[in-house]
Amino acid sequence: MVSTIRKHRALITSLFSIVLIVLSACKVSYKFNSASIDYTKIKTIQIDNFPIRSSYVWAPMQSIFQNRLNDIFASRTKLKLVNRNGDLRLAGEITGFDQFNKGIAADGYSSQVQLKMTVNVRYTNTVKSNESFERQFSATADYDATQQLTAVQEELVTQMVKDITDQIFNSTVANW
Repeated sequence: MVSTIRKHRALITSLFSIVLIVLSACKVSYKFNSASIDYTKIKTIQIDNFPIRSSYVWAPMQSIFQNRLNDIFASRTKLKLVNRNGDLRLAGEITGFDQFNKGIAADGYSSQVQLKMTVNVRYTNTVKSNESFERQFSATADYDATQQLTAVQEELVTQMVKDITDQIFNSTVANW
């Protein structure tokens, strides 16, 4: 009886050791970066400055946009940012920054204002030229008409820039 218990204990210890070895040898790793890029062919990206070409201008908008666009490609891809001759190229301009009355209150005055930002993008893929395009991307943000635009402008522009740069990223390298 004691020898049977020892055999079972030895068998259980052996099985447990095998399971531990198998589990430690298996490693599942998944990182979601939302980019579908063939890094064996595409290694660099060139992101030109996007100047403001709209009739209404808020100067910090260009740097907020430029920084976010550079950051999104740096943080979500392995592409190296270069000044020229990139495998992928982004160029364009901020073509619109407008505000519209969106809602009218009972007293006949505006109650809600919509801010809209539009960016024209020229995307060139030197490896797969059929994926190149020129397209406009836009985003909107609303604010209460009792507020001054200057009080909410930075927050709303940052929100719209995030939306537009996500759209650009998804249209260029995410392929979904």
